[in-house]
Amino acid sequence: MIKNGMKILLFNRKLLAAAALLVLYGLLFTVSAQEPPPRPVIVTFNESQPLAFGAFSPGAAGGTVTVAPGGTRSGTGDVVLLSMGFAYTPAMFYVRANQGTLLSVLVSLPVTLTGSGGGTLTLQVSGSLPSSPFVTTLPWPQQTTVLVGGILTIGNIASNPPGNYTGNFSITLVRE
Repeated sequence: MIKNGMKILLFNRKLLAAAALLVLYGLLFTVSAQEPPPRPVIVTFNESQPLAFGAFSPGAAGGTVTVAPGGTRSGTGDVVLLSMGFAYTPAMFYVRANQGTLLSVLVSLPVTLTGSGGGTLTLQVSGSLPSSPFVTTLPWPQQTTVLVGGILTIGNIASNPPGNYTGNFSITLVRE
């Protein structure tokens, strides 16, 4: 009986020592989550570079030209991508926000671009870099570069004669 009592006493002491170590461990190391951004949250959004698709030529069936947010260009259908010195670029915006601000990029519905020689094209703005939503990592007033791509839908050569096609689209930046 004394042996059993000693075993229980030793077990209780070991349990007490383990609990004390856990408490000390908890005091030495803390776990923290992402801090909320400073208040008030300030966000500015400025255009720096337009969305441009470069030079291309539609064929008898048309197709699409895509400029990805990363800056690559591709075509589908019988659209021929030309290298004639005309730049193709994603739209570029500079965003200033408090570090840790969660932002989403919302794009407009498809818009119609009007050609200088007649004809129209349809533009669908798509994709952003960084991908939406994103958290700003730079402190105010440093700026985060946001790139936005698009897909241009082109008809045949008869409905889309050569020329410059222009139009406007909207980007909405939502602070969450």
